[in-house]
Amino acid sequence: MDSKIELVAIPVTDVDRAKAFYVNQVGFHPDHDHRVSDEIRFVQLTPPGSACSIVLGNGITDMKPGSQLGVQIVVPNASEARQHIVDNGVEASEVDEQPWGRFVYFSDPDGNTWSLQ
Repeated sequence: MDSKIELVAIPVTDVDRAKAFYVNQVGFHPDHDHRVSDEIRFVQLTPPGSACSIVLGNGITDMKPGSQLGVQIVVPNASEARQHIVDNGVEASEVDEQPWGRFVYFSDPDGNTWSLQ
């Protein structure tokens, strides 16, 4: 039986600020932004070329904003990916060279952490 991870919740305090960060600064595609009710807003964003998306919004998760740590995005070139996000105003680490890959680390405005490999 095949199994696929398709959606990862990212807990945030300000949905509009987080959506702008992920779309305008990191480069995710805005798939859906649907207000289900006054309590529930579902925003789905997808990294270019990814089969897995993230969801943020109101009433989506009980995790505290900033508590999603270590989500990893695989990219063709860590240096180029770093330059792209830095050029768009994202604070990012220098490229971390490891025997198993090259990594760049950054956080969203709430402190959820990401790595580019």
